[in-house]
Amino acid sequence: MKYPDNIRQLLKLKPDFIGFIFYKKSKRYVGHNLNIKKLNIPESIKKVGVFVNAEVDEIKDKIKEYQLDLVQLHGDESPEICKELKQTGIKISKAFQVDENFDFSVLKPFFSVCDYYLFDTKTKLYGGSGKKFNWKILEKYNNQKPFFLSGGIDLEDVDEIDKLKNLNIFAIDINSKFEISPGVKDIEKIKKFKIGLEI
Repeated sequence: MKYPDNIRQLLKLKPDFIGFIFYKKSKRYVGHNLNIKKLNIPESIKKVGVFVNAEVDEIKDKIKEYQLDLVQLHGDESPEICKELKQTGIKISKAFQVDENFDFSVLKPFFSVCDYYLFDTKTKLYGGSGKKFNWKILEKYNNQKPFFLSGGIDLEDVDEIDKLKNLNIFAIDINSKFEISPGVKDIEKIKKFKIGLEI
């Protein structure tokens, strides 16, 4: 998210997480104009910074500036980078692009250096495609670490998500299908989705 008024509207729904993208090539790049302290985001709502192949020092600066609770590494970051960041005390979510041929053994080197995985749809870009991968492949996952489910999730997916209760899903990552325009969330649609998940 990037616009203060839209963020304040979302805060009323009490989401578990609120994300800020620090990847300059993204249409949702937060830029330099957001004063996080003025938003008064309650501690119960965790602030997530999304980075793609950023320098460690840059990530550390943003953790401090935005008072981030969690860093989502959405590029080709190594286990060593995850470990270095985790040593600062921040929680780490490492994203993986999933398709029909995804090999879950690639997760192993990251197991001890991140808190969560994030499974997103494989594309030529680093996420943001609005496309869904075939969730059936998650049946091959060993469930040893909680994960964020991401990738083209829409309001109509509530029933299908409900069928995945046997998986170690920590959070549902919604984005492009709940936007009016890049970085502007459709608050009413998110409200319906939240109610649907809680029923």
